Amino acid sequence: MGRRKIEIARLTDTNNRQVTFSKRRTGLFKKANELSILCGAEVAIVVFSPGNKPYSFGHPAVDVVAAKFLKQECNPNTSQSVSSSKVVNINKYNKQLVNFASQLRDEQEKGAMFDETIKQFAGIETLTHLQMLHASLVKLKENVRSYSRDVEAAETLILFSEKPVKEVKRCVSKRNKKI
Repeated sequence: MGRRKIEIARLTDTNNRQVTFSKRRTGLFKKANELSILCGAEVAIVVFSPGNKPYSFGHPAVDVVAAKFLKQECNPNTSQSVSSSKVVNINKYNKQLVNFASQLRDEQEKGAMFDETIKQFAGIETLTHLQMLHASLVKLKENVRSYSRDVEAAETLILFSEKPVKEVKRCVSKRNKKI
């Protein structure tokens, strides 16, 4: 009887689509494995299922092949200068992070001083004085939020320069869950 030729078109039935995806994914991964063994090629495949679930195959590993590909994508002639520029960027971001952290500490100290002032003047019922203190407190909170966002941005930039994208997404999603 032999094999029938299948028309290449999107399957409408979701169950058939999932079964076909699973079978073809397995076949694709087998072929990639054969290619890597027979030819000594470095292979990486990432596939997302119809349910948006990721599957990957890599020889020697997906991360190794992706890192090698991305390094060649940047500029194959200047691999040394790319790594040295990353070090310079990391140092620059570290200095910014230290600067933001010290500014944040200064603002927190100012906030503590304002809190002490408010406690001292708790018995005073002068409306204008309390309004001034409230305005100062609001401004302080805005400054702290701004510096906090800057510190998070600097940390994210450092993560992007030090870790693969997959790990950065995992770190950022963990940080966002904590917030």
